Amino acid sequence: MIAEELISYEIPPLKPTDTGTKVLQWMEEFKVKDMAVVKSKKYVGIIEESDLLDRNNIADRLESYTLNLKKPFVFKHQHIFDVIGLFVQHDVDVLPVLNEKEEYLGLITSKNILQHLADIVSVANPGSIITLELNMVDYSMTEISRLVESNDAKILASFITSHPNSTKIEVTLKINQTDISRVLQTFERFNYTITASYNESDYHQDLKNRYDEFMRFLNP
Repeated sequence: MIAEELISYEIPPLKPTDTGTKVLQWMEEFKVKDMAVVKSKKYVGIIEESDLLDRNNIADRLESYTLNLKKPFVFKHQHIFDVIGLFVQHDVDVLPVLNEKEEYLGLITSKNILQHLADIVSVANPGSIITLELNMVDYSMTEISRLVESNDAKILASFITSHPNSTKIEVTLKINQTDISRVLQTFERFNYTITASYNESDYHQDLKNRYDEFMRFLNP
């Protein structure tokens, strides 16, 4: 999935002629602390709520402000993982998307990213979770997939967690079966270290409930 496919058109861009009062109203309406400023299709930068609250007269137009605006953005062809990295790096809740001419196309919201991440890790799909610990040099997703599929199961999603100053990694798998006893036995037979496993009743409903609660918090 690329940035262009993640664009949300719910939040319009600001113009330099907009007032600080209007910006704060829109931030309240759209539940964001950052908004994009655009002039003649060209991206000017991100204005933050704190930039406005420090003003003596928030009714002034943005073009009268003396601001050193942050300018994080992503090109439309960049991958969703690039997008996530930029959100974390710049600590923003909106990220503008530009085309090859560096013209503003729209923006991606942190809420939108969370929704797509949930799809990536298959939160909404029933199944089970298995976490394996192994040496980095022994890691082979081809081999892990082969062992899972030998039990008529499929890997819906997977991700790797590395540990600082360690040669070991954790591989977390989302499996499309609620009964994973045979899969676990297979991993044990091939000397994999299983650090955690959760079936549907133990894990999936709790995770989905937590995700739903978080999304309600973002969109009251």
